[in-house]
Amino acid sequence: MLKLLSIHESHDEDPIGHRLIVDIRGDELPPWWTEKKQKTKKAHLVSVLTGELSSTKWHNMDLPKCEVLVLNFQAKSYALPKFMKTMHMLKVLVVTNYGLSPAELSDFELLCSLSNLKRLRLERISIPLISKKIIRSKSLKKISLFMCNVSQAFGNSSIQIFETFPYLEELHIDYCNDLVKLPAKLCDLIRLKVLSITNCHKLSVLPEDIGRLENVEVLRLRSCTDLEKLPGSIEKLNKLFFLDIYNCSSIQELPECIGKMNGLRKINMAQCSRLNVLPVSVYDLDQQLEKVICDEDARYLWESVFSNLDKIMVAKEEFNLNWLHRLQI
Repeated sequence: MLKLLSIHESHDEDPIGHRLIVDIRGDELPPWWTEKKQKTKKAHLVSVLTGELSSTKWHNMDLPKCEVLVLNFQAKSYALPKFMKTMHMLKVLVVTNYGLSPAELSDFELLCSLSNLKRLRLERISIPLISKKIIRSKSLKKISLFMCNVSQAFGNSSIQIFETFPYLEELHIDYCNDLVKLPAKLCDLIRLKVLSITNCHKLSVLPEDIGRLENVEVLRLRSCTDLEKLPGSIEKLNKLFFLDIYNCSSIQELPECIGKMNGLRKINMAQCSRLNVLPVSVYDLDQQLEKVICDEDARYLWESVFSNLDKIMVAKEEFNLNWLHRLQI
């Protein structure tokens, strides 16, 4: 579809426009790449499919105008291409492994040499240890990790995560099955506005210092079914607007201090079957809370809190495949 769009935008029969799809089947780039070298330099979005081919075998790609790079592969190990060092306009990088298990990623330090990189998405990647050789990223604002192995990334206690990603504003972690305890180092990301951890079923502990994330506006912990409680320091998140603990079925109570969270406007506690008692301090939220999403069985808990019952929304029953994680070997 992207190729057809490129043809349409170029107003001729040349399949090279601002968007490119490159399918590499061997050690050579497609013939048209060399023939149309000047036009490939104008590409703004480039998608590269290599199958099991290692990027170390590629010829150098000259992509000075590229702002979005999508790398698709299917292999046990993968190296980020060296030509990325010259991609000074790159803003978005998506690395997707279509294999059945997370791939080992090397040359991770190249990411921090991209001065304009703002968004990074990794899928089925084993995140390498963040080491001292990875320099500061001065532009990266959003990281998304989907079905990745993340446990070893923060294993080096001497590395300060804030020094590596000082401007990070959004961190999304989804279906990362090896995440058992959220690293305390993540609490150093004081510019973080969105912390979203979903479908990480083995996550059982949040750092006690989570209150240090003073700029967080959205805390999403959806379907973290082993998570048993929220740390008391959450009361320090004065800018927190939305607390989402949907399907956190092991949580039995909200923090006693929740009434001190002056910025809180919305809570989603649907499918929290064990949460059947509210702390006394929730009565302090009557005026500021705009919406509470809960199950029908929990509706009565909030009816005694709110003077305006329209703030209570009963969640519709959802059917999904989140239970499949219990079948994984």
